[in-house]
Amino acid sequence: MSRNTIIFTLLISLVVILFVFDLLSGDTTLSAGQVWNVFTGNETDETTRNIVLSIRLVRVIVAILIGVALSISGLQMQTVFQNPLADPYLLGVSSGSGLGVAFFILGAPLLGLAHSGFWQSVGIVGAGWGGAVMVLLLIAIISRYVKNILGVLIMGVMIGYIAGAIIQILQYLSSAEQLKMFFLWSMGSLGHVTTTKLLIMIPVICVGIILAIYCIKALNLLLLGENYAQTMGLNIRRARTLIFISTTLLTGTVTAFCGPVGFLGLAIPHVARMLFNDADHRTLLPGSILLGIMAMLLCDIIAKTLVLPINCITALLGIPVIIWVVYKNLRPA
Repeated sequence: MSRNTIIFTLLISLVVILFVFDLLSGDTTLSAGQVWNVFTGNETDETTRNIVLSIRLVRVIVAILIGVALSISGLQMQTVFQNPLADPYLLGVSSGSGLGVAFFILGAPLLGLAHSGFWQSVGIVGAGWGGAVMVLLLIAIISRYVKNILGVLIMGVMIGYIAGAIIQILQYLSSAEQLKMFFLWSMGSLGHVTTTKLLIMIPVICVGIILAIYCIKALNLLLLGENYAQTMGLNIRRARTLIFISTTLLTGTVTAFCGPVGFLGLAIPHVARMLFNDADHRTLLPGSILLGIMAMLLCDIIAKTLVLPINCITALLGIPVIIWVVYKNLRPA
């Protein structure tokens, strides 16, 4: 077997092991036999069935979706912008989602509007998605008139700063209760996604994945620069638009449903490049997906064990990788 085949086999095995461990971890102690009986239909205790199927399995699937979405998005952004420190939130999609959620949580009470229960949960997701879509449309308009990819990058960063400034104004004017709610959303959570929300989240992320797979050839050409890719017959504007749509679908969905989960999309593509020692996206894309799933499952296990927000764990795991990337790129040859 080739080296890559062995690595993929090991990664798949580790994903399966972490998947099982994540299902077994939680506040309530369950044995592997009990979990197995739930999936085979032999478990008669309704409480155990509910814990496994409605809570833990949903959370594990959400962790997998986040790992897939952010690792693909990070890989695409680093390739398109030719920047090792590019991440899924570079286009301002996360800031747009955050602004939408801020308007819903912090802005609505200022106008005398109150939300509670089911509508509050749905509203947060809808507001996050609306903000992400607005940023996508803005970036699409900018891309039509700004040919230089560096210009698009700068505009994306500026959009993020503008959104951040508006969010700070809303925070300053809001009550302590609303601030706490928004702060908890910003720390990221896998536990707020219900089965109904999952049925919306899965198809949208699948569309983003399909677009990313379709863009593999374009990403490989962009590795050598836009001028080379254009001489090889690549429609730069079309390819860039498809990649941006894919990234927005993936990142915007994760942010809207789970909050801004940081560092994963920035770190995982670099781990994939180091592990496979390859720049071909036909290898890096599936490799990043498996590594992203592993990282999120591991983070979820640690977060449940220590009862900490998911963003704290992803930061602690991702920052060492980022420091290594900066050191590698800045050290003298």
